Amino acid sequence: MMSAMASASPQAGTEIFERVLAAPSGLVLLDCKNVHALIDQFRALARHTGQAVYLWQPDTGLGSLRDAHVRVPDCQRLGNALRYMRQSMHFGVYFLIGLELPLSAMDATLLRQLARAPKEHLRRVVLIDAPAALVEHLGDLAVHLGSEDSQPRRLRLRDGRWLV
Repeated sequence: MMSAMASASPQAGTEIFERVLAAPSGLVLLDCKNVHALIDQFRALARHTGQAVYLWQPDTGLGSLRDAHVRVPDCQRLGNALRYMRQSMHFGVYFLIGLELPLSAMDATLLRQLARAPKEHLRRVVLIDAPAALVEHLGDLAVHLGSEDSQPRRLRLRDGRWLV
């Protein structure tokens, strides 16, 4: 029996994560076909690299992907989680799943502020499969990415090795 993670390329999560980090905006809109497999890849990446990667869901709130049992206190509601993300001075990638419309005016304002975050603190907020109305509302503030590779694979040299 083949697991969902085994069916996808293990490098796919790494490539998407690198594209998220390279995005020119603090807010990224990610279209995804298999959300759970992608989150599993990000979880494995966070555990392997030790990076601060978080997941917010309406039913569980904000929690670490690296340490599954670690939850950020008082971040169950979207507004509180967005305030936490905005005030954090540390590196962090925050994935948000299950956003429901309508957003409050304060939540929409916080998302716009996160999109314009200062460049000296690397922080990315990633909305996975955001509702179309929210995507339209954010417009050019957010960077749009797909979970599928849209460009042909090129060889690149990293640490003396050629990678696909």
